Order: sequence, then C-alpha cells, then structure tokens
Amino acid sequence: MRTADFDFDLPQELIAQAPAPQRDQSRLLVLHRHSGRVEHRQFRDLLEYLRPGDVLALNDSRVIPARLRGKNAHTGGQFEVLLLEETSVNDWWVMLRPGRRARVGTQIRFRDARGQPSAVRATVIETNAEGHRRLRFAGAPDIADLLDSIGQVPLPPYIARPDASCMDQDRQRYQTVFARPPGSVAAPTAGLHFTQSLLAEISARGVQPCFLTLHVSLGTFAPVKAATLAAHVMHEERYEFSAATARAINEAKVAGRRVIAVGTTTIRVLEALAARGAAQSPATVASGAGKTRIFIHPPYDFRIADALLTNFHLPRSTLLMLVSAFAAPNSVRGRDLILSAYAEAVRERYRFFSYGDAMLIL
Repeated sequence: MRTADFDFDLPQELIAQAPAPQRDQSRLLVLHRHSGRVEHRQFRDLLEYLRPGDVLALNDSRVIPARLRGKNAHTGGQFEVLLLEETSVNDWWVMLRPGRRARVGTQIRFRDARGQPSAVRATVIETNAEGHRRLRFAGAPDIADLLDSIGQVPLPPYIARPDASCMDQDRQRYQTVFARPPGSVAAPTAGLHFTQSLLAEISARGVQPCFLTLHVSLGTFAPVKAATLAAHVMHEERYEFSAATARAINEAKVAGRRVIAVGTTTIRVLEALAARGAAQSPATVASGAGKTRIFIHPPYDFRIADALLTNFHLPRSTLLMLVSAFAAPNSVRGRDLILSAYAEAVRERYRFFSYGDAMLIL
C-alpha cells in the first residue's frame, strides 16, 4: 500500500490545544467494524460497551519532562533538546534543534524549567543517520533525577504554548492517572481519558484492568516518509510485560472473553508478544521485557486484541495505519472504514490528536 493512501484533510481548528475540562468528559466515536455503523457518545458511555469478564489492557508508562532548553557555551546560540533514549547514566540520544549548529564537540549549558541557568551541561559526542545527536551530560550525578526541575513537558509540535509558564496544567494532564515507570517522551494518549473513579466503576462491573509498559518514542507519532508502507523502517520501543498481566490475558483468551486494548501502544506490545509465541499458541503471550519494531498495517491478523480504544491520529502516521488494520483484520478495506469514520468525526467537530476525543472500535 502507498503512504499517500492514509492521508486526509483536517481543519486546523479541530486539532485540540487543551484537554477536556475533566478527563472523562471527552467525546467517544464508536465504530462497529463488521457493519460500519458509527455511534456518537460521551467517553463515560464506554461503560455500556464493557462486559463482565473483559480484560482492559492499559499502558502505564510515565512521560518524562524530556524537553530541555540550553545555549551554546561558546556562541550563546539557543538550543532545544528532546531526550529520546538513555544509553547509560548521563548518556542520551536526543533530537536537537537547530541541528546544524550542534557538531561533535559542541558544548551546551542548560537552563531550568523556568529559564534560569542550571549546573547541567552536555557535550555532543556523536551523530547518527537520522540526524539525532548523542549527548554526554555533566553537572549532576544523573540528569534523569533532575528532569522535574530542568525539563519541560514534551508536548507534540501541533500543541502551541507561548512559554513555559503556560504548561503547568500539562504536567498533570499530559499523563495518565495510572502512570508508573518513567520512560516515555510522548503520552499514550488513549489512556488520558480515564479517571480513578471511572477505573473503579469499570472494575466494579466485573471488568479486569491490567497494565503493561511501552515507553513511547517520538517515532510513534511521526509521519511515514517512505512512499510505500513496505519501505518504511519502524522505530524501536522498550516494553515490560508482567506475569500477572500475561496470566490475565491468556486466561481470558482461553475462556473466550474479550481483551480490550487501550491505545495503539498497548496493542503493539500484545501483538509483538503474540507473534513471538505463535509457534506454541497463536493467542498466548508470555511475560518479559525487550524492544519491539512491530509495524502493524493492512492487512494484519490480530491474535490478542478483540476491541481497541484509541484517539484520532495524524495523517500518514503508523498509528492511523494500525487502526486501519484493526478496523478490518486480514483485509485492506479497513482504510476506507477508518477514513470514512474520520470524515464523519470532522463533520461532527470532534477534537483530534493527543488532547482530542476518543474512538472505540468493536
């Protein structure tokens, strides 16, 4: 399939710039994939679509304050740094702008989250083919421990904030209420709609929430640049999958109960693990930790997830390709189903992307 097949027009004003006043007050578009029927609901109506015995799988990765601001120690030029991956203590791969001014050997001094000078500094020690820089930090035993004071929320570029003082709400709202292990540089956005009280109601109805971890990288949201899906090289992300979650999901599959994946990041872990264990059982997952580059696009045979709760995604993104695959497993017609649903969402003035509304595919 061609990347251009996953393009669509979106009015700029429908890109959500702030979350709903309350997490669970967002809207919910429900797509019944076998009939193509669409319903327009509120997010709390999710309760009506859940059954006793369902397993609700959620990504509990915590977003780190990964955006740093500094200046060239010699010229005074300004840099914006986005942490991508920690290779060892104080050694990180980053996205750095403007990159052309950050040659190997460049020294950077960082400011804190309020713009004041800090003791943290770094040296560019390597570049890679993607244009990312590897930084060696100094001035602190471990800068990961200082990110709350020197870092800012890594909001995606389509969310505008005039300055850091406008981002206080984002520290709370660009984070799920169940976030635990730190490591993501972008939020698993489908989980942003849940409150603790809603999760308690879900449990009270006999639905079992369980948690896995996929540390979300920026590659998740980046548009595919290759002309065809076959030519795209998928980014790599780290995951952790507990024995308790593996047991809950495997027991549900054996008993014929549904597994509902909250977010494309969750479904990527489930399907990556199922693919690895396919020789033993096509619907079994095993606990463990590792990295995955799984790229799910039409046509795809899903082994674990029976329903998917997700947000509305960017044109030409791997996320849009994944939900298109889920809308019609083992077929390429899911693209038309999803783009038709998106067109209706535009007509109904749904809010798109990270802080936007939700979609349930049954």
